[in-house]
Amino acid sequence: MIDELKLLGALPGIFKADPSVTIPPGDDCAEFVGASGERYLAAADQLIEGVHFDADTPPELAGKKLLNRNLSDIAAMGGTPCWALLTLAANGKSSEYLLDFCRGVASEAAKWHVSVIGGDCAALDKPGVAATLTIIGKSPASGAVRRSGAKVGDRIYVSGKIGNSYRSGRHLTFQPRLKEGAFLAANHLATAMLDVSDGLLLDAKRLASESHVAIEIDVKRVPLHEDAALPQALSDGEDYELLFTTSVENLEKVWGKELAPVTCIGRCIPGNGEIIDASGMAIEGLDLGYVH
Repeated sequence: MIDELKLLGALPGIFKADPSVTIPPGDDCAEFVGASGERYLAAADQLIEGVHFDADTPPELAGKKLLNRNLSDIAAMGGTPCWALLTLAANGKSSEYLLDFCRGVASEAAKWHVSVIGGDCAALDKPGVAATLTIIGKSPASGAVRRSGAKVGDRIYVSGKIGNSYRSGRHLTFQPRLKEGAFLAANHLATAMLDVSDGLLLDAKRLASESHVAIEIDVKRVPLHEDAALPQALSDGEDYELLFTTSVENLEKVWGKELAPVTCIGRCIPGNGEIIDASGMAIEGLDLGYVH
């Protein structure tokens, strides 16, 4: 069986980047410098039937989710999405199904002013769908927000509400937090940031590890959807909300009214990647999150 985390940890030693790459693999997006000196963000995500969506999911919603997963990565760096490349492999699906999938991508792309500029299609040897999308965007003028900038004393926030995203169907209809990410970057409010895709605890641990701090989470303050239980919010993933740290006290006072609400759920303390609850104990008894 593939161990996703070990595999990803080994890849930086295999893939070498040239000096134009200013943020290497390890954040939500990579960053590179173009010929004119402008900085760009790039990321890729997959969408696999039976893993990321069920077989009876309308193809338009599946396509919508694929693009929005990528937009959430751009949001986590504070950037602006611009272009996308789409690949689609399938077996046992009609041409109309595949076109409806593409229409779902296209409708969201138009909403966020993203141009789909190419890609590829192929056949699978077994029934199902496997699609990938590569997103390219522009870095914020203020600088991309990375996972590695949190400092001891920073507060940690999450946008919106989380929990029970897959079973409720919200994983197909979520709004990528592009406006919120851009606001945080432009106003130099976030010291570190990522999106919650694999579970609050696992993604918090990633941020803490990259920043060389520990994170204390007050689980009672985690903003839950009405149909969600705390274990789902901590471990399920598929929420695509922003998790970020800030040194600003009372961030809510400067938060834009047109933006999704944010909730302070903890703080950064001395350590190196540990996640503990507000009582000072390690959070135990739960899976950290989803690992392929």
